[in-house]
Amino acid sequence: MSDEPLFPDAIEPERYELTAPPSWRFESGRRSFFKFLGAGLFIICTVSKAVARQESGASRRNTEDSLPQEIDAWLHVGEKGGITVFTGKVEVGQNIRTSLSQGVAEELRVPLDSVRLVMGDTQLVPFDMGTFGSRTTPTMNLQLRRVSAAARDALIAIAAKQWNTDPSHLSAADGKILEAGSQRSATYSELVKGQQITQLLPSEDPLIPPAQWSVAGRTVAKVDGRDFVTGAHRYPSDEKLPNMLYGKIVRPPAFDATLLSADTSEASKLPDVTVVRDGNFLGVAAPTSALAAKAAAAIHTTWKSDPQPSNAQLFEYLKKNQLPASEREGSRFEVGNVSSVFSATHNRLQSTFNINYIAHAPLEPRAALAQWDGDQVTVWTGTQRPFGVRSELASAFHLPEQKIRVLMPDTGSGYGGKHTGEAALEAARLARAARRPVRVVWTRDEEFTWAYFRPAGVIEITSAADSAGKLTAWEFHNYNSGGAGIRTYYDVPNQLIEFHAVKSPLRQGSYRGLAATANHFAREVHMDEIAHSLKMDPLEFRVLNLKEERLRAVFIEGAKKFGWSAPKPAHHGYGVGGGYEKLGYIATFVEVAATPDGNIKILRVLTAFDCGAIVNPDGLRNQIIGANIMGLGGALFETVEFDNGRILNNRFSKYRVPRFRDVPAMDSLLLDRKDQPPVGAGEAPIVGLAPAISNAVFDVAGIRLRSLPMAPLLVPQGRQIS
Repeated sequence: MSDEPLFPDAIEPERYELTAPPSWRFESGRRSFFKFLGAGLFIICTVSKAVARQESGASRRNTEDSLPQEIDAWLHVGEKGGITVFTGKVEVGQNIRTSLSQGVAEELRVPLDSVRLVMGDTQLVPFDMGTFGSRTTPTMNLQLRRVSAAARDALIAIAAKQWNTDPSHLSAADGKILEAGSQRSATYSELVKGQQITQLLPSEDPLIPPAQWSVAGRTVAKVDGRDFVTGAHRYPSDEKLPNMLYGKIVRPPAFDATLLSADTSEASKLPDVTVVRDGNFLGVAAPTSALAAKAAAAIHTTWKSDPQPSNAQLFEYLKKNQLPASEREGSRFEVGNVSSVFSATHNRLQSTFNINYIAHAPLEPRAALAQWDGDQVTVWTGTQRPFGVRSELASAFHLPEQKIRVLMPDTGSGYGGKHTGEAALEAARLARAARRPVRVVWTRDEEFTWAYFRPAGVIEITSAADSAGKLTAWEFHNYNSGGAGIRTYYDVPNQLIEFHAVKSPLRQGSYRGLAATANHFAREVHMDEIAHSLKMDPLEFRVLNLKEERLRAVFIEGAKKFGWSAPKPAHHGYGVGGGYEKLGYIATFVEVAATPDGNIKILRVLTAFDCGAIVNPDGLRNQIIGANIMGLGGALFETVEFDNGRILNNRFSKYRVPRFRDVPAMDSLLLDRKDQPPVGAGEAPIVGLAPAISNAVFDVAGIRLRSLPMAPLLVPQGRQIS
């Protein structure tokens, strides 16, 4: 299996939101703009696509190597012994505040509760591309461990110099430097005496190997966990400032609509209400949220929009609206000659898979609080890319980034859906007009309608295998869904794999796992089809065509714990799906049962996962189970219904997400590879569930489900699945 990406610059094409036009284009006149900013030299520059990709984390080049090398950029030792660590990564429920703290405590040899992380504050932390792509553990965990190890060595050197002794006689433990053979010791704060460690990171600094971890590698309580369960934690939507106003945006009735007219006279008569119209932007700010809603409703608008397609024609639309080949450079991988194999064999199988749009549906909708101080603005907002939002604000308000501060309080989930700064721009625009702080919190309706969606897609697969069960050819075409996980990890001598970019009818972008969920679904269901056509056991067929030992191991070890080879109860079916994504190896097993009334019930799920050395076992289990629960929605129920530029199911009463009664027994098997570096676990565990369910349904009922979500496919037969 090759790690070589299909796309040379390593940006997955489905991260559409990173190169899309800004959500708002403010059209304030130059005269009013300069009146607001005052005199001075003003330079505007545009960011090239290549630079945007580098900023977004799209490029694998110049990422880790460009991280600051000064220890004090990352870590400060407080006068009372506390350790403050600075990182641009953010906490959105994945518990990296805890796992990163474990890495620091491990290498620095300090108590875990002495470590405090400052996260996502663009004024205080080193630049960071964003929290996505399961990159926190393999990059930031490693970086902070290196910083902590270097700081430990620097503290030993300081003590050795002060005590006039050889550094080899000294060791670090419990926030102190100790001298062997004597009672002499000093705390870190006593050694630095208020000064910071200014040394650079060494080019090579051996880290404590996972087999010797004492803080990392074990389950610890979630940092600040009590605040979350007691309600003490302040989310972005909870942030308040004195004299704050509440913002409300007047939205168009359809996507891509143009504002022709707006009668704001009634809204302007309301007490203490500020009305702002700036191009297509129309909003209000008021002393209460109720008054803001009343003012927005009092504005009478006229909009113009063009006819747009509906989800009823979605898959036909995607096939017919491909972008020109010139805009799809680097989207094709080919080895061998699939055409010659297909023309010479009759043992060929073809399948088509349809993937619907789905929404992120985060627990906390977008929210932001903005405050201006002269020509400087501070924004508190929930985002996975604080520095990206800072760039958006700079572009929208024609400001240098140094005049913008973005802070990211730990946020109520993102799932890849909070890479952009819509609410931040809206709050800042209203606050600038009102000259008071303004908070904007999207409603659930707004979140379902105006956020971007996981891309829909059509996937077509043609394959061939010999009589011994070895794959001989593999052709895979993905229309619009994306390129993450598109390369097959099975050993096939002849391959043609291509991503076809499409003009999407809806705004689309990153989602947990990106298109790896769709691509794994199609590939693993198709593999099941091939196995059945050859009358082979689906698991044996997969293992036969795998060379990568770590991927083989998750399938084999997972099957043992699941009981794959044991006799199945009557009317029960087993299914499996797995793969390789974001450096993690995954295999998911599902058991279903056909009920007497013809419905299908998912009974249990087991996921075997190898993500290298495990930093926090309980946190990892939570990630796996959380991914599978979330994956149930996209696999069975979730789909965005739309027509003529409008979202039709824009609330939870219409948009079906998993409920408690839908969740089967879930288990995990953690393959703790202490001989391998730790990698992320936020995305890979979601990719195996949907194909495992589809394959289990076929095993019990003989029905092949090739579209996501799957539940609607059973309705014409009078069946349900849950």
